[in-house]
Amino acid sequence: MQKSVFISPKKYIQGAGVLSKIGEEVAKIGKAPLILSDSNVWGITGDTIEESFKSSDTSYFYEEFTGEASNTEIDRLTQAGKEKNADVVIGLGGGKTIDTAKAVGDNLSIPVVVAPTTASTDAPTSALSVIYSDEGVFEGYKFYNKNPDLVLIDSKIVVGAPTVLLASGMGDAMATFVETRASKKRNSDTMAGGKATLAGQAIAEKAEKVLFDQGIAAYRAAKKGLVTPQVEAVIEANTLLSGLGFENGGLAAAHAIHNGFTALEGDIHHLTHGQKVAYGVLTQLVLEGYSETEILRYAKFFKEIELPTTLKDLHLENAAYEDLLKIGKLATAAEETSHNMNPELTPEQIADAILAVNELTTANL
Repeated sequence: MQKSVFISPKKYIQGAGVLSKIGEEVAKIGKAPLILSDSNVWGITGDTIEESFKSSDTSYFYEEFTGEASNTEIDRLTQAGKEKNADVVIGLGGGKTIDTAKAVGDNLSIPVVVAPTTASTDAPTSALSVIYSDEGVFEGYKFYNKNPDLVLIDSKIVVGAPTVLLASGMGDAMATFVETRASKKRNSDTMAGGKATLAGQAIAEKAEKVLFDQGIAAYRAAKKGLVTPQVEAVIEANTLLSGLGFENGGLAAAHAIHNGFTALEGDIHHLTHGQKVAYGVLTQLVLEGYSETEILRYAKFFKEIELPTTLKDLHLENAAYEDLLKIGKLATAAEETSHNMNPELTPEQIADAILAVNELTTANL
């Protein structure tokens, strides 16, 4: 039986200063929250969090997240939650912290609150986590029965983060409609567990439109620490529209190629998720046979917000063809999302498309 499915978080709150309301909002969900965050994020937000929970007459437990969304870290923090009898878990920070919090919440069967401090990925709203090894190599996806109970994102904190993270979020979000469109052509299942709804497709398309219309202005404003209507629109596109769009519209080759990049050692490992996805978008467009004009429309946008468009930008200018085949092999593995677009893709085709992007952008940008 063919079915269409749409899933989403229960509540989404966005705006400058809204982190000060987290205690009040969490108190509606649980009384013994476990907060997961890395030490840098806690240093920036800890005072606001503490004051907010004091005002709401709710206490919390804090556990430091050590940086990798791995099964080892998930198990450690699940145990911490058990010991504290936590009845809600809060993921405060970036994508890997958030993905870990969702896994802990699922293990303990308790509500999940997500408080992103960047707009760098579309992880916050989804009912899945991307799991890595302890060394940071992509291992797979973990799916949950429900989306987060609350997503709360403070625009002022987002613009206080390095602007490369907002740009990375745009790279990730720009993949949304590109991949949804490709998945729809094959009538592939989405991450939501069915066929794409019209709503999912429309949201994915809206994410792309917001980025092309307002992304560059938002990037420039954020560089100055300003919260403008363009910045608010892009934060929503990166977080809510992209999150709902990818989950309900479908993933394809761009994210599979990102996952393929994790097979390599070296400086590429230090690039953000969205930086690698951006190059994956261009590679997917080549694989789909789009025109040079259309591919360059995306590449020029990425160039304006300082996302990678060449192999040099990825620190792969000296990579051997065999290295690119490793990327292709991982990107076409049995469970990869590239099969949503074309199940017959080969590692050689991926490697060739990666090189073709570099030739096109080097000659034209």
